[in-house]
Amino acid sequence: MSDASWRLPAEWEPQSAVLIAWPHAGTDWHSRLAEVESTYAALAAAVTRFEPLLVVTADAAVRARAQALLRAAGAEETRLRFVQLPYDDTWLRDSGPITLLGSDGRCELLDFRFTGWGGKFGAERDDALVDGLVRAGIFGQARHRRIDWALEGGAIESDGRGSVLTTWRCLHQRHPQSARSEIETMLRESLHARHVLWLEHGYLEGDDTDAHIDTLARFAPGDAIVFQSCEDDADPHHAELARMAEELAALRTFDGRPYTLHALPWPRPILDEGRRLAASYANYLIVNGAVLVPAYGDAADEAAARIIAAAHPDRTVVPIPCRPLIWQNGSLHCITMQLPAGLV
Repeated sequence: MSDASWRLPAEWEPQSAVLIAWPHAGTDWHSRLAEVESTYAALAAAVTRFEPLLVVTADAAVRARAQALLRAAGAEETRLRFVQLPYDDTWLRDSGPITLLGSDGRCELLDFRFTGWGGKFGAERDDALVDGLVRAGIFGQARHRRIDWALEGGAIESDGRGSVLTTWRCLHQRHPQSARSEIETMLRESLHARHVLWLEHGYLEGDDTDAHIDTLARFAPGDAIVFQSCEDDADPHHAELARMAEELAALRTFDGRPYTLHALPWPRPILDEGRRLAASYANYLIVNGAVLVPAYGDAADEAAARIIAAAHPDRTVVPIPCRPLIWQNGSLHCITMQLPAGLV
């Protein structure tokens, strides 16, 4: 049974900061470091227009390099804060804290086990990241709760009112011995959810997260969902994403109403040495007063930005060049974690 005094906020609620980890030569970005740093610098400049940015760096040399690049990109230096910690990679959506808000204004940091997306990659240092941030004093008096159960932030979406959206493909892969009812009970108890919505369909070729929801469908204000569609019936994604769209149309809010749906356009296939990359417009980031939207250098970029803007009215839309990110199978939302107001 969920506790009504705690809840998982929606991303569009007020934030105290955004959290990132700077890429460096010791991460998987090493062979294309300059390219991906340009995206991180653009992201940082955009975020600091609207709120603080907390940057994790591996050592003093990485911090100095990041500071120089951020200064050159025009990031607002008074809104930058650095903390030095070890990490395996920079996908902080999945290794960073999932924060609950209490009705009395308290914050609780949920520190789920991070397994490198089901054991695909080494993740020992990433799994210790939240504890390291807590020990560094970043989160003040917020309660820290370690949960020995695999869950990544990119696998769940919250509307801030007790509804959680996720995919069966991902959570079944993480917990193959568990029945759906057991997984749902864990989500309800740990996230204080009262309504768990499952998608059976939807995937992106080149995605190694096993269909994280943040690459496919996102809650938006006013009982809405923004989702990645595929209009090209010759594309191998077409049938699967069409079935996902049908599932979304059948979902109901906790009060029994259908969701307003916003379908995102489909970019042309982006290949890297013959490998298709997972380019999703659904992987956008909401910050205070703005929404940062992935741009892939595709004709569909502008239409995607307009649709996301319509779903998140009264926010400035800022495109971020994300083509370098998808080389490593993620995008804008995947490398960030928003920190709710009151946490930092």
